[in-house]
Amino acid sequence: MATPHAPKDSASLADFISVLRLRRALMALILSLVVITTLVVTAFLPKWYLATTKVRVEKPEGEIKLFQAQSANSYDPYFLQDQFKIMQAEKILYPVIQHLGLGARFAAARGATTPFTDAIAYQILVRDMLRIESQRSSSLIEINVYAQDAQLAADIANEIARVYSSDRIDLATSEQREGLAHLRKELDAQALAVKNQRDAVEKLRKDLNISGVDLNARYSDMEIETLRQMQNSLIALSVDAIGRKTRWERFKSIAPADRMSLVNSELIPDSNIQNLLQAYLIADQKVTQLKARLGEAHPDLISAVENKAKIKEQLDGQLRGYESSLEIAWKEAESRVTELKSQLAQAKVDQILSARDRMRPFEEAAGKLEEEQRLFTTLNLTLRQREIDFQVPKKTIEILNTAEPAKFASRPSWALNLTFAMLFGVVLAVGVALLLEYFDTSFRTVSDVETRLKLPVLGVIPFQRDPLGAHSDDPADTEPFRVLHTNLNLALKSGQPHTLVLFSAGPGEGKSTTLHRLAGLIGAAGERVILIDSDLRRPTQHRLAQRPKEPGLSDLLLGKKTLEEVTQKDISPGLDFIPSGGQPGFTLSLLYGNRLRELIATLRGRYDKIVFDSPPIIGVSDASVLASAVDGAVLLIQHRRNPQSMVLRAQQIVESLKTPLVGVVLNQVPPNSGEDYGYYTNNYAYYSDRSGEKPRSRSAPAAPVADKLVLREPDREKDS
Repeated sequence: MATPHAPKDSASLADFISVLRLRRALMALILSLVVITTLVVTAFLPKWYLATTKVRVEKPEGEIKLFQAQSANSYDPYFLQDQFKIMQAEKILYPVIQHLGLGARFAAARGATTPFTDAIAYQILVRDMLRIESQRSSSLIEINVYAQDAQLAADIANEIARVYSSDRIDLATSEQREGLAHLRKELDAQALAVKNQRDAVEKLRKDLNISGVDLNARYSDMEIETLRQMQNSLIALSVDAIGRKTRWERFKSIAPADRMSLVNSELIPDSNIQNLLQAYLIADQKVTQLKARLGEAHPDLISAVENKAKIKEQLDGQLRGYESSLEIAWKEAESRVTELKSQLAQAKVDQILSARDRMRPFEEAAGKLEEEQRLFTTLNLTLRQREIDFQVPKKTIEILNTAEPAKFASRPSWALNLTFAMLFGVVLAVGVALLLEYFDTSFRTVSDVETRLKLPVLGVIPFQRDPLGAHSDDPADTEPFRVLHTNLNLALKSGQPHTLVLFSAGPGEGKSTTLHRLAGLIGAAGERVILIDSDLRRPTQHRLAQRPKEPGLSDLLLGKKTLEEVTQKDISPGLDFIPSGGQPGFTLSLLYGNRLRELIATLRGRYDKIVFDSPPIIGVSDASVLASAVDGAVLLIQHRRNPQSMVLRAQQIVESLKTPLVGVVLNQVPPNSGEDYGYYTNNYAYYSDRSGEKPRSRSAPAAPVADKLVLREPDREKDS
């Protein structure tokens, strides 16, 4: 960072503050532009209204267990994340779009002649309008909808909550409905089996002519009791086999991709599978987070994707194994039923061979009828129990409020935009100030001038709103010129008349005004001084002195006027003046160099100091001719105006003419430009304080001197 009092490779906090103080006008302008632009843009931005609906979501109950009691659900930390995705899925939002006619509304709002398709309306809704949020460790979900129509935002939020609620209730009851349908199917089949068996018993009764036999009568011998026990065991095993077969067939009918949603403590009571599912959800969340921050080829993302795939493969394998275990359990139950039936059949054969062979077929048919009736009764009771459970309201979701149309727009936020504008404006203003300071190649400090030019600084002229001091009686305004006069006398040999030229590298640096005030001060100090306006192209001194422009130097050099005719005596105490003259197109070329030297030789005997006002030395040949004829030259540099290379070039031109450079004058140095300049400007103000007069304010920011001098020197200070 470059500063006014430090090189670019070393800067302190004080230097940084000094830079900001110096550029405060520019920074205020940039900040004002940013804030005003933000306010204007905010005023013209479309207004968006927010509607919010809150819902409480619980994890749905598991699928129906045919012959097991249901248990309470455990909390799933990833459940709400899934609900966020479901709320933004097509199966929820497409019905909302169709019911509210959002395709036509969005098309009309964007000036389209034909309604948007559901897919386009879905993209607009998800991208621009819908925001799903939830508080941490809470089952409450907020459905936030932004729209330029407050009523439309409320309608969309309420419709999304309604459709989502219906979907959750359907999901919670779908498995129960499937279980009830399967139970009814099994019950109908069992009723048909009972009817067929009853017909078979009645046929045997008729064939055996035992119409008076009681079907409920039983023999008390051991064989009959054994058969009865075997029949009871067969019924129990058959019921168990039916339950196992039902669970296996239902699990087998579910697509492998959908089986992960069934993994919980009720559907698959396997801790290994549940742990694998939790690990898979964590790996999936990690992949989602890394995709938002890293590229597809990043090693961390690749590793996370591979880990997720590996866990998914293990989970699929466990689920396939679970399906196989269900099938094996069912087949084992079927085998036990088959074996028991075989044993029962053998026992019945043995019984038939006994003395009661005639009655045994009838008894067997009656026993089978009883078995079928018992199974029918069990299925009927189970169905009624499940039907009662199905009628209980499912509390998987609760809509907590109805969204109302907002009265005030939530976006754009004036406070937020203004805050960001202030922050951005401050950062931009400081950045621009530092960049300008960094790329500023002009001389900034007295030490910079003396180090680069190898010349002493004779004086520092502070910035003044009235460079001529015509409306100020403050001694501090003239003190910089007194210091310059004193240092100039100390730099020159005493007791000898001196011819000096004050020059600058470029136009508009305040050279003419500084020389005019310096010459007046030298004359007032008791020396005889003559001021010669040798800027023949754009003369200024006659306007500063409020004297006629002609006759002058050009008339004298052309031989049209004498020295006495062109000299204006005592324009101020001790000061004589030779204006530029009135010869149009006259330039101070080498042809008039000897005549200029003769003029200087003549004036040496009359004046203590002969000072010349010179045009800019770069780009104008007159200054070089003039510098070659005088005893010494003083270089004037305006604070932060021209680059150092330009000033160095001006110094090289003068040195090439073998004209001694007495020193440098720094002009129009603004107050508070740094400690280097503060030694001068603050000490100048001391004289005002001592005199008891209130010093004139110097807090105004520095402005280019050319702009200030143009008010008094419209022709002189605009030269190129």
